[in-house]
Amino acid sequence: MANQTYAITHVVGTSPDGIDQAVRNGVAKAAESLRDLDWFKITEIRGWMDHGAEVRDFQVTMELGFRYES
Repeated sequence: MANQTYAITHVVGTSPDGIDQAVRNGVAKAAESLRDLDWFKITEIRGWMDHGAEVRDFQVTMELGFRYES
């Protein structure tokens, strides 16, 4: 990783199946338009509830780091 320069973007991944899947969904979607993704950092975890009682969706805010091309 010597002499690499990175940019950081923020992504919110979502899933009704849990936090892990929300991360994977967010990274996979970002990878469709960003190259050289190297790392992620979770900055916030939250969710959505239906009628105040039933958990319906997990939301994970992440920073994604990607390398500038040489």
